[in-house]
Amino acid sequence: MDSGPDTARDMLLLEQIENDPDITQATLASQLGVAVGTVNWHLKRLVAKGYVKVKRAQRRKLRYIITPQGISRRARLTVNYIDHSMQLYRKTRKRVQQLLEEARQQGYTAVYVEKASEDPEDIADVCRLTCLEQGMQLAEPGQPGPVLRVRGHKVHLEWEGEHAG
Repeated sequence: MDSGPDTARDMLLLEQIENDPDITQATLASQLGVAVGTVNWHLKRLVAKGYVKVKRAQRRKLRYIITPQGISRRARLTVNYIDHSMQLYRKTRKRVQQLLEEARQQGYTAVYVEKASEDPEDIADVCRLTCLEQGMQLAEPGQPGPVLRVRGHKVHLEWEGEHAG
């Protein structure tokens, strides 16, 4: 299965090009949050692989055309992305259910979900939704009790006294 930053970037670039063939490298760079040089490198790679063609629209303006192979590549990458996301969702949900059962066995009815500021919100959202689905209340910061600590794609449970508010 394709994965990693290059395949994710390929998927996004192909999607943007398919939606707007007249998009500029500067606009793509802005949308992806990367340097124009990075977009240029990826576009050259996509052209070399036959996923994108470049035509001169005006003297200094380029038009990017996604090829049938590019459309097929984007579709494969999208399916792989969705499959990976669903696997991560199911794995996280199962892990949180196990941790909530541990907390229940210790007599707790509420947990606090904590994530590091640099971590994406998605995993913490799955934790919160699983808590609500399982009838576990969401505690406020500083309340005594267990903490579901999210770090990257991992979740673990810390007990009262093992965490700082």
